[in-house]
Amino acid sequence: MKRLALSVALASLVGSVFAAPETYTIDASHSAPRFEYNHLGFSTQSHSFDKISGKIVLDREAKTGSADIVIDAKSINAGDTKFYEHLQDEDFFDTAKFPTITFKSTSVKFDGDKPVELIGDLTIKGVTKPVTLTVTAYQNKVHPMRKKDAIGANAVTKIKRSDFNISKFVPYVSDEVSLTLPVEAFKE
Repeated sequence: MKRLALSVALASLVGSVFAAPETYTIDASHSAPRFEYNHLGFSTQSHSFDKISGKIVLDREAKTGSADIVIDAKSINAGDTKFYEHLQDEDFFDTAKFPTITFKSTSVKFDGDKPVELIGDLTIKGVTKPVTLTVTAYQNKVHPMRKKDAIGANAVTKIKRSDFNISKFVPYVSDEVSLTLPVEAFKE
């Protein structure tokens, strides 16, 4: 009996020491990155992107992880065809030359079992800059409808668009832009 108890204890210890990282694939239908900026002092404008893909890897035991996210810049949703085309031209995202926006994490900070910051490189219009995404909400559990392990998170940061060669109309249209990245992802 003592041998069995010792074997079970050792097996659980070994299992937790060698816990594998878990990979999650972003669910594009429930992930819509968006950005907000002040427009001429009149209002805060908000636009989103309709197409996103990527992987998130978490190792909760080791308190490590990574995120590799690709946003289709041509999928910008501005609510108006002419404005949509305007945002895709050379003065802004220049989607003919730079069809994607990417974020690749270099590290993840945890508070207990929850990631609270993703530090990494954001690339927009061919320019890569370091950013820190602050995780404002996080959930890891079995999805109630799909009955599959899932994660969900909201992450935010602020950037200066001029740092990414998108300075048209600064300072009239604010240089500071708030980026919000809400994602849901399913375990592979």
